[in-house]
Amino acid sequence: MNMHIPFDNSYARLPARFFAAQAPTPVPHPELIALNVELAEELGLDAQALGGVEGAEIFAGNRLPEGAEPIAQAYAAHQFGHWVPQLGDGRAVLLGEVNGANGRRDIQLKGAGRTPFSRNGDGRAWLGPVLREYLVSEAMHRLHIPTTRALAAVRTGAPVQRETVLPGAVLTRVAASHIRVGTFQFFAARGDVDGLEILTNHVIARHYPDVKSPMELLHAVINAQAVLIAKWISVGFIHGVMNTDNMAVSGETIDYGPCAFMDTYHPDTLFSSIDRQGRYAYSNQPAIGAWNLAQFASCLIPLMGDETAAVAEATEAVHGFMDVYERHWLAAFRAKLGLVGDEADDRDLIEGLLAIMATGAADFTNTFRSLGQDTARDQFIDPGAFDAWLPAWQERRAPDYASLIAAANPAIIPRNHRIQQAIDASVAGDDALFHRLNNALKTPFELTEENADLARPPLESEQVLQTFCGT
Repeated sequence: MNMHIPFDNSYARLPARFFAAQAPTPVPHPELIALNVELAEELGLDAQALGGVEGAEIFAGNRLPEGAEPIAQAYAAHQFGHWVPQLGDGRAVLLGEVNGANGRRDIQLKGAGRTPFSRNGDGRAWLGPVLREYLVSEAMHRLHIPTTRALAAVRTGAPVQRETVLPGAVLTRVAASHIRVGTFQFFAARGDVDGLEILTNHVIARHYPDVKSPMELLHAVINAQAVLIAKWISVGFIHGVMNTDNMAVSGETIDYGPCAFMDTYHPDTLFSSIDRQGRYAYSNQPAIGAWNLAQFASCLIPLMGDETAAVAEATEAVHGFMDVYERHWLAAFRAKLGLVGDEADDRDLIEGLLAIMATGAADFTNTFRSLGQDTARDQFIDPGAFDAWLPAWQERRAPDYASLIAAANPAIIPRNHRIQQAIDASVAGDDALFHRLNNALKTPFELTEENADLARPPLESEQVLQTFCGT
């Protein structure tokens, strides 16, 4: 008998044009790498059973649990600014939704085989991106940043062809939903006002139950994205591919492809091998967020009554994004510097530190963390600039700045070179480094003797300057 999971699949009850029914494609030899027991229990699942052979079969797509209604969702997108009217889940299958301790959640298999939306792709994932997304998404959760989460990772026992032949894997991803700006664009581009209205009502009921209208939904999504991107910036996170199909209307971080946390700070930092123009570099992320929200707003216009008035109001709302974002940015960086209250010169103080970090080749994470230990000058190749900045901060910081800084700044992040070391070891069949890093990232604000080496920036020989999306 198949395992029963208490699915309640609201998206699968929407009209057929919202998705394609699609079962996962079985794999030859499923092998469980990791099960997120805590998350499984939050979802009301039998973690003990899922940790065995049956769980590996389910997470690989070989066996459907009772109640699953597997689908691939349809959407469109602007990708690197270029319009693509027909996309969709090309290598992911949504098994269904469960109502757990933290509300309704999607359970999706990523890398589960071809779907009607696959275009020229093989529908599969290789082991490296699966482990990267597992580590980074779970780290983001522990850093209190809204995110999809990783429930499980499995090897498939089948190779995939990329630049070379690589081991295949499947990630089981959990999300508040997988509804994207691109989902709205899919219907708007087709002039399907009825579909837009159904989707809008679904999103409001699912994510923003206090919202009363499409305009209020726009404001809610603007605020959610402002909060999210300010949190990304505050930890030095670079998403890598902020296409409109990679922006979830729930306000969660979604689609971890060529993502990375920067080591040495510079506002132009990027890692994505496909972002040759720097469109999605670290400092560009807020502006791209606003650009994506403008596309979302244009989708909602047909639902807002008088078009002229709606365009004016929606334009004002989108233009207000940067003000909302900057409030959250200031709050985040005040906390990182151990400041209490709001003072007019705080922006200058924060930007002054960032400027000398950029010229002084300072490590982003360790500089902020070491402010609370009065050792930050050691992060700079030329400490003189830091010494000049220091008195203004000393005058402004709170009396208990050290504890405030320790609470706001992680000691451990999923550094690129550590992720790559874990991937390389797992490709060779040894998952110990992956599990060690995953366990350390569960407590990112705590530095112990056992995990102190994970806080170290990469040596020059260890630097990983490019990341890849895995397709």
